[in-house]
Amino acid sequence: MDTVLYIKNMVCDRCIMAVTQTLNDQNLHPMSVELGEVHLSDVLSDRQRDRLRSALEDLGFELLDDRRQQTIGQIKNAIIRLVHYNNDRSTVNLSDYLSGKLHSDYSALSKLFSAVVGKTIERYYIEQRVERVKELIKYDQLSLTQIANEMNYSSVAYLSSQFKSVTGMTPSAFKVQKKNTLRALDKI
Repeated sequence: MDTVLYIKNMVCDRCIMAVTQTLNDQNLHPMSVELGEVHLSDVLSDRQRDRLRSALEDLGFELLDDRRQQTIGQIKNAIIRLVHYNNDRSTVNLSDYLSGKLHSDYSALSKLFSAVVGKTIERYYIEQRVERVKELIKYDQLSLTQIANEMNYSSVAYLSSQFKSVTGMTPSAFKVQKKNTLRALDKI
């Protein structure tokens, strides 16, 4: 029998490497390690779980035991994967995407997310998209039109409108400011 663990704040490939190393250091045997989710080939004892929880917390991660928090973590990680790591440039219906990934009714996911996080799934998705746009602007390798196309915005004007609603400034103003800082994905 295997064990599935849900881990909060896993938002990048380096997080996956850090968690994998921590599991190996704890003599646990991961079958797979993905953003926010670990499959172990073993059942954990309470002592092993407590040691792992402590080791993960030392790295800024959190082992999620509460089912509601696990679901929130799964929603956030699915959106982060979609926005930051998906190379498929086709338009994705967010509700269908999340329902398929989490095998749950979207309206139930949406109600839970809003109740626990205090913002809608759609708002969280927009904030993640804007953060990715900020990253692409900061790299200064693509024009705003290319960024809009890469991020599946219908137009530069729509991208600019969403960008301004989240950041309070236009993408052009963001680009010229000296302090165009990015937010950590787990802080959005």
